[in-house]
Amino acid sequence: MASEKILKQKAEIVDTIKNSVEKSAAVIFFDYRGLTVEEMNVLRSELRKENIEVKVYKNTLTKRALESLKLDLKEALDGPTAIAFSENVVEPAKIISEFAKKHDALNIKVGIIDGEIASLDIIKELASIPSHEGLLTMLAGGMIQFVKDLSVGLNLYAEQLEDGSSKDEPVKADETKEEATEEVVESTEDKPEETTEEVVKEENKEEEK
Repeated sequence: MASEKILKQKAEIVDTIKNSVEKSAAVIFFDYRGLTVEEMNVLRSELRKENIEVKVYKNTLTKRALESLKLDLKEALDGPTAIAFSENVVEPAKIISEFAKKHDALNIKVGIIDGEIASLDIIKELASIPSHEGLLTMLAGGMIQFVKDLSVGLNLYAEQLEDGSSKDEPVKADETKEEATEEVVESTEDKPEETTEEVVKEENKEEEK
């Protein structure tokens, strides 16, 4: 029969697992059998950079902790299982999924997202979401493209304005010539023409003088 000390230690571990699950936005369970000690250390290091903690507990203690939270993962907790606890929903799924692509020995089993059991499909969807840096890069790229498109549009508009003004100038010149011609015609029409009789009379007056 287990001593009181051992029972107390197990109870403390169960409470630790329970509290870690409750505080985490994402919990990922994965099978690490087949990974070397060095490979496991590399994975831990990558996860630690994002403040993601990796623990390995006995499955019986993990099951007991999850049962107290009314989460049934008995089928998933078969064989050696590592648990990643994170306050970030996306990062653990991304890092572990990327690591699994390079190391066939690693298999993601199941997850808990915001207190709810998450299937492998859900974890894969989370892993496909761009990281914060990736989103910023996409946003910056979109803004740069917008500026480029705006610049091209403004240049085309400026060229259209220039073409329009150059076409208008000859028309204005022609209109000025027409107006000048009309004024000359009008001034000529306003001035009365001298008749032949008036010219003869003027000549006779000059002779009489």
